[in-house]
Amino acid sequence: MQSFTLIGEDEGSSFIQTQSQFLNLGELVQSTGFHHDDDAVSLSPNPKFCLRSAGSVSPSEFGNFYFETMGESGMAQHTESSTDIDVDDKSQHGALVSVDSADVSNGKKGDQKSLRRLAQNREAARKSRLRKKAYVQQLESSRVKLNQLEQELQKARQQGIFVGNGYSGDQIHSTGGNGALAFDAEYARWLEDHQRQINELHSAVNSHLGDNELRLLVDGVMTHYEEIFRLKSIGGKSDIFHMLSGMWLTPAERCFMWLGGFRSSELLKILGNHLEPLTDQQLLGICNLQQSSQQAEDALSQGMEALQQSLAETLASGSCGSSGSGNIADYMGQMALAMGKLGTLENFLHQGDLLRQQTLQQMHRILTTRQAARALLVISDYFSRLRALSSLWLARPKD
Repeated sequence: MQSFTLIGEDEGSSFIQTQSQFLNLGELVQSTGFHHDDDAVSLSPNPKFCLRSAGSVSPSEFGNFYFETMGESGMAQHTESSTDIDVDDKSQHGALVSVDSADVSNGKKGDQKSLRRLAQNREAARKSRLRKKAYVQQLESSRVKLNQLEQELQKARQQGIFVGNGYSGDQIHSTGGNGALAFDAEYARWLEDHQRQINELHSAVNSHLGDNELRLLVDGVMTHYEEIFRLKSIGGKSDIFHMLSGMWLTPAERCFMWLGGFRSSELLKILGNHLEPLTDQQLLGICNLQQSSQQAEDALSQGMEALQQSLAETLASGSCGSSGSGNIADYMGQMALAMGKLGTLENFLHQGDLLRQQTLQQMHRILTTRQAARALLVISDYFSRLRALSSLWLARPKD
C-alpha cells in the first residue's frame, strides 16, 4: 500500500516540527478519507493548496514535515476565508466606486437645477422688490398731495369766502382747488352785480318805465345769466365735483338743485302763478316749454344714474380684498377707466346749464317785455328767499 502525508512549506525558514502526534499512514487515510490514488496536499503560508502525488514524496521527507495543530489549521482556514472576503470587498468597493460616480453625476445635475431655481427665485424677488418700491413711492406721492390739499383747505377756511347778498357769513365755501376758489370769488361778484341789476329792474317796473327802457334792463339781466353759465363751464373744467355738488350755493339752494343748478320745469311752475293774465297762446307756449323741460330733465337724470352705476361697477370690480404690489397694474387700469367715465360728468353739467339757459330764452320770447321783467324779478326773489332761509337756519338756537 502506497503511503501519503500532508506537508507544509515555510518560505523564510526551515520546517519546524510541532509536538502534534504523528499518525501512521493508514490512520491518515482513514481519518481524512484520502484514497491511494489521491495526491498529497501541500500546506504553505500561501492560502492556495497544491496537490502532490505520492510518487514525488520520498520517505526521507517525513522527518522534515509535520501536521499542523488544530489552532494553526483554524488559522489557515480563517486566512483563506479572510482572503476571500477581501476579494469580495474589493469587488464591492469597485461597485461602490461606480455607484458613487453615478451619484456624483446625478448630484451635479441636481445642483445645476437648484442653482437655476435659486437664480429664478432671486430674479422674482428682485422684481417684487421693485414693484413694492414703486407702490410705496406712489403712496408717498399721494400722501404729499393729500397734505397739500389739506393745507390749501385750511388756508381757504382761514381766509373765508362769503357768497351772496342777503346771505350771512355763517357758511364758508372752501375747496382744495384753486379753480374752485376762483369760481367762488367770481360767483360772489356775479351775485352782487345780479342783485344790483335786479334792484334797478324792480325800480323800473314800479315806476312804470317805458317798454324800450325796460327792455334794455331785461336784456341786461338775460346777458348776465349767460355770464354765470360761462363761468360754470370754466369751473366745471377745473373741479366738476365742486360744481355738481353746489358748494358755491347755500344749503337751502343745494337742497333744491339739480345737476349744478335749478330745475327748469320747477321754475316754470313757480312763474305760472305770477304772470297772469296770459293769453291762450302764451299759456300753451309755457305748458309746452314746461313739458319739454321735464322730458329733458328726465333723460339727463336717467343718463346720470346710468353713469353712476357704471362707475360703481368699475370701482367694485377690483375691490375683492386683493392687494399687494402685484395688483398695481390692474388697480391703475381700473382708475384710468373710472377717470374716463368721470370725464362725462362735465358734459352732464353742460347739458343741464344749456337746458336752463334755453328755458330762460324761450320764456323771454313767449312773454312780453313787462311780463319778462316780472318773471326775472320772481326768479330772483325766489333764490333770495332760499338764501335768507339758509341764514335763518344757520343762526337758529342750537338748543
